[in-house]
Amino acid sequence: MGSTTSLRRTGVALFSAAVLAALPVVGAGGPAGSADAVAAEQRGRTAWQGGWAASPQAPITPFGPNWSEEGFADHTVRQVVRVSTGGTKARVELSNRYGSAPLRITGATVARTDEGASVEAGSVRRLSFGKDRSVTIPAGGKALSDGVPFRVEALESVTVTLYLAAPTGPATFHAIASATSYRADGDHRFDRGAAAFKETSDSWYYLSGVEISGGGAPRRDGVVAFGDSITDGVGSTSDTNNRYPDELAERFAAAGQPRSVVNHGIGGNQITNDTAWAGEKAVARFGKDVLGEPGVGTVIVLEGINDIGGSGSSWQGFPGGPTPEVSAERLVEGHRTLIRQAHAKGIKAVGATLTPVKGSAYYSEVNEAKRDAVNHWIRTSGEYDAVVDLDRALADPADRDRMLPAYDSGDGLHPNDAGFRVMAEALDLDTL
Repeated sequence: MGSTTSLRRTGVALFSAAVLAALPVVGAGGPAGSADAVAAEQRGRTAWQGGWAASPQAPITPFGPNWSEEGFADHTVRQVVRVSTGGTKARVELSNRYGSAPLRITGATVARTDEGASVEAGSVRRLSFGKDRSVTIPAGGKALSDGVPFRVEALESVTVTLYLAAPTGPATFHAIASATSYRADGDHRFDRGAAAFKETSDSWYYLSGVEISGGGAPRRDGVVAFGDSITDGVGSTSDTNNRYPDELAERFAAAGQPRSVVNHGIGGNQITNDTAWAGEKAVARFGKDVLGEPGVGTVIVLEGINDIGGSGSSWQGFPGGPTPEVSAERLVEGHRTLIRQAHAKGIKAVGATLTPVKGSAYYSEVNEAKRDAVNHWIRTSGEYDAVVDLDRALADPADRDRMLPAYDSGDGLHPNDAGFRVMAEALDLDTL
């Protein structure tokens, strides 16, 4: 199988890290559809939970080719994701947030994953949108499929397949999947086997959520991991689900209490600055990515290291050039903004200290002073509802400014699989 898109590892290693169903189609200005449809959903009291999620990004290719800028035409895209919680019904969310024109989804299916691009026999379910087999999503909008009977267990992988018959133009996507997506020419939505899927990518396209219901009584205990590439999973082994939010979901399942845990990290993301390649600043995207999740009760915030490492003249290798200089005080104000947004929706905010960077391209005495100042505020201010000290969890006891080599992916900045496991273990499940 040939690979047409592969994020260059050397490039990636340089940057860091309610329960009612919505209408099927949501435009930039809000829901669109009939009031009768809304009332019917409300009467059903369907309790949806986030099984899996990824934050949408604008099309761009900062570290090598992908399919986002060219988009699709008469293509089938097959994407494999693992859900954190189980149930008896599923629906998917598709995003055209950064599209410049309406997006036509000719058809879609969901199935249980077999291996690679193949799916389990007899598991394919056709998805509908307001009872239609196709859907057109306005520029800037999103679509939720209708719920379909689909029994799935916590930590089970599911495969979502989209057929895009008409040219899409540049595609809303999520750049760093740490997972393989597959593409075929023509319509192969219902294929069980993988033979037609001859191209692969390291990104996700249009797919921004898989939601699950039927797992029990309605709950508002979902956890959103919000942050940059360290949350996104850069440094973890591809196709193994070893990002720290994945490891957290495994801890809940091992304790016999599977919970919704979704990942809203974007590699390179900043609190205070928008960037073309790493998404809108955290204070702007928080409302879209976190507050829009169903059943969320807690958010874990790990953000700010890119504001420090990519600012001013500290590192000329930052994609697109350095971003404006940011003080520790301004970063603290950004964190306060996120806390206020969470609390306004009744969501608990857990602050994570910024992890060690000594030995990476981000390190300097000036940057270390900023990191220390932000971490001191997170630990001592009492403004977060709880704190997880990921800095101390990952630090080398012989040099607290440096990540322990056993946890380092090799760039001094991103943890490896063992490091992500330690991050998840540092979280107190009773505080989430």
